[in-house]
Amino acid sequence: MKKSYLIGVDLGTSSTKSALFTITGKKIAEASAAVPIYYPQPGIVEQNDQDFYDTAAQTVQKVIQESGIDPKEIAAIAFDSQMAGIGMIDEHFHPSARFDSWLDMRCKPYIDCMDREAGELVTQITGCPPTCAHGSKILWWKNEQPEIYSNTAKYVIPGVYVAGRMAGLRAEDAFIDYTYIHFSGFADNEKKCWSEELCNRFGIDQSKLPRIVNPWDVIGEVTEESSKNFGLTPGTIIAAGAGDTAANALGAGIVHPGMLLDVAGTASVLAGCTNRYAADVKNRALISMRSIIPDLWNPLAYIGGGGIALSWFKEQFYNTNRGKPLPDDEDLYAEMMAAAANVAPGCEGLLFSPHLGGRICPSDAEMRGAWIGASWSHTQSHFFRAILESVAFEYAYYLDIMRDILPDLSLVNARVVGGGAKSDLWNQIKSDVLAVPYQRLKCKEFGSWGIAMVAGKAAGVIENLSEHAIQTSHLSGDPFQPNDENGKIYQQIIQKYICMENTLSRFFNQKP
Repeated sequence: MKKSYLIGVDLGTSSTKSALFTITGKKIAEASAAVPIYYPQPGIVEQNDQDFYDTAAQTVQKVIQESGIDPKEIAAIAFDSQMAGIGMIDEHFHPSARFDSWLDMRCKPYIDCMDREAGELVTQITGCPPTCAHGSKILWWKNEQPEIYSNTAKYVIPGVYVAGRMAGLRAEDAFIDYTYIHFSGFADNEKKCWSEELCNRFGIDQSKLPRIVNPWDVIGEVTEESSKNFGLTPGTIIAAGAGDTAANALGAGIVHPGMLLDVAGTASVLAGCTNRYAADVKNRALISMRSIIPDLWNPLAYIGGGGIALSWFKEQFYNTNRGKPLPDDEDLYAEMMAAAANVAPGCEGLLFSPHLGGRICPSDAEMRGAWIGASWSHTQSHFFRAILESVAFEYAYYLDIMRDILPDLSLVNARVVGGGAKSDLWNQIKSDVLAVPYQRLKCKEFGSWGIAMVAGKAAGVIENLSEHAIQTSHLSGDPFQPNDENGKIYQQIIQKYICMENTLSRFFNQKP
C-alpha cells in the first residue's frame, strides 16, 4: 500500500496538537488536548511526562479516526516539543521525577552559578547564555535532589519521552536532536557533541546525557503495544523530531538567510535565519539555535510570557461592559484591539515591561512587569496597546544585537505565526517598529507541519526539506508594510524602552 500521509505532533506547554497531512502539506485532520500544569509551590512549575504520552495517543488516534484513512497509509510520525524544560527517566524509561518546566524558576541559583563559573565559556560553546534551561535545571537536581539525580539514567525532553515509549526504547537508547542542544548547557553546538570541558567544569556525569542525532534520524518503529494506544500500524517509522521553534521555522518556510520568524504564542519568540554561527557573548540575550536545515542557524530570543500578558490583562483588568457578562474571548480581543488601534503610536508616553515572571533573554529571574509613565489621560486602551508595543520593542532590542553580531545579515521580511498573528494591529506595530514587512501565512499549525515534513524525510517520501518547505508555505494576503512616519516615532522610543529595562533590572535586583 502506498504511504501517502504523515503525522506531526506538537507537544506544547498547555496543549498537545496532532495533525495528519498529505505529503504535499494538505491538512486532513487535526485534534488537540489540554495538558495539565502543576504549581505545587511558589516558583515551581511541573508537568507529567505521562500526560504528554497520553494526550499524544489521544489526539493521534482521533485524527486517524476522523480522517477515515487506513493507518497503513501513514508513512511516519514525528514530535516537536517545548524546548527549555527537561525531564528525567530511569533505566526502564520511566520518569524518575516530574518534568521540570521552562516556566519553573527554582534553578535560579544555578543559573547564577553557571554564570559566575564560566558564563562566557558556556555562551561561546553552546550558543546560549546561562538561563532557565537544561543546564541550570540539571545542576539543581544534582545538588538539591541527589537521590533523584542518582536514579536518573538520562535527561530527556517531552518529544523524546513520547517517541521512546512508542518505540519501546531503553534508557541507553535515549536521544536528543541537535535543535535543542543550545539549551543543554553542556553541548558544543558547532560540533554537535557534548563538551568535555563544560561537563568536567560543572561535574556532570556525561553518561546521563542522551546521544545527539539529526531530526530526521529514524529512532525506532511503533510497537504492538503503542499501536493500540495511538491507532497506528505496528512498524510505522518514528523520526527523532525537533524543538517546537525549529519546527515552526521550517513549517513557515524560514529557510533562507535574512528571513525572520515571529512566533506570537504563549511565549513571544523572534528568530532570524543565517548561515553562520555567532554566539552573543557580549549581551547574552540571543540564543544560537540550529535550524532543522543543515548549516543554517536561527539566532533567537524570547519573552517568557509575551502572549500570556494579553490574556492576563484581559482577565484581570479589562471590563468594558461595566459588570455585564463579557463576550467570548475572540470577540473581546477584537474589541480590545479595535480600541487600542485608536491610541496613537507610543501610547502618549506609557511604556510596559512584559517580564511578569522574570526575563529570559538575557536571563534575569528577578525582573517583573511594570508600567512606566502613566498619567491621568491614559485609558484601558493605552495600557493594552502598551503591552502590544512592549513585545515589538523587546524584538527591536533583539534585532539590534543580531545586527551587531551578524553585520552582513540583510533582512528580507518577517513571517508571523501563532495566535497573535491574527491581529492586524499587532502585526502593523511590529512592522513599524522593526522596519520590515510582516507576512501572515495561511495555515495555523506550522509546528505540526514542520515536524511532519521531518517525518517525511525520515521515511524517504520527502527528499529536500528546504525546497519542500518553500513550496508548501502559503502566504495569506499582502504583507504589512512598515509605516515610515510611525517608524520614526518608535525609533525614538526604543532606546527609552531599553533604558527602562536596564533601570528596572537594577531595581528588582536590589537587595533589602
